[in-house]
Amino acid sequence: MRNPNGYGTVVKLKGNRRNPYIVKKTKGWNDNGNPIFEIIGYYPTREAGMIALAQYNHTPWNLDGEKTTLGELFKLWLEKKAPKLGASNISALKSAYSHCKRLGGVKYKEIRAHRMQECIDNCGYGYATQGSIKNLFHHLDRFALELDIVSRCYSALLTAAPAPETSKLPFTNAEVARLWDIQHEPWVDSVLVFLYTGFRISELLNLRTENVDLTAETITGGTKTKAGKNRIIPVHSKILFHVRRRVSDGGEYLFMFNGQKCQKMRYYAIWKEIME
Repeated sequence: MRNPNGYGTVVKLKGNRRNPYIVKKTKGWNDNGNPIFEIIGYYPTREAGMIALAQYNHTPWNLDGEKTTLGELFKLWLEKKAPKLGASNISALKSAYSHCKRLGGVKYKEIRAHRMQECIDNCGYGYATQGSIKNLFHHLDRFALELDIVSRCYSALLTAAPAPETSKLPFTNAEVARLWDIQHEPWVDSVLVFLYTGFRISELLNLRTENVDLTAETITGGTKTKAGKNRIIPVHSKILFHVRRRVSDGGEYLFMFNGQKCQKMRYYAIWKEIME
């Protein structure tokens, strides 16, 4: 017998698997009109999969979608979905929720785009905070859609302040040449490593010497995004001497200050002196 629309399905996967039956449910559609699936689990038999699907549809996380408030949905989202995100992203979304607390007791299915937009417009902060609030509603909408609490995502209608154009300017060729002129001055090598690796300041200061492969002439580092984490970067021949020298110092981190990990505020002072 065919399952009802939106109920989900059990499909046997190819190959020799311990749990060959995948249980999945459509949670939306992509721009090409193809379904986006939520994977409920993998099971050894079709019967086990159908039981799991029935249990999921009966009480997904024991939630009453008709009565679920924004606060309750956010709490469940933190438990079920947030752990898949990075720590900094979770922190930003938790902070964003503080600007939506006045709607915490409102049934989520009754919250329309204009009320979400009010949270953004009245937060009193700039583009970063506004973007985080918009992003939070985007996450909650998709979660609510998955739980059949809502039938459409109003977060798609939200707007936030655009990021301002940066006032930062890249180093000119003359400035880079000047750095090479003074490359043996204290800490100038760190600026050159910045220029020839593309690391952020936090990534550079957190870089451990054990992640420098002098044989392969590569550095493994990066922390901020999924694509940027633990990326392998070749050490440019121009900075190889400085990297080798820093590794030979024997410190835990590539750049250390007085035998300790160099902190950001300390490095800002070092940077300012070099720039002057």
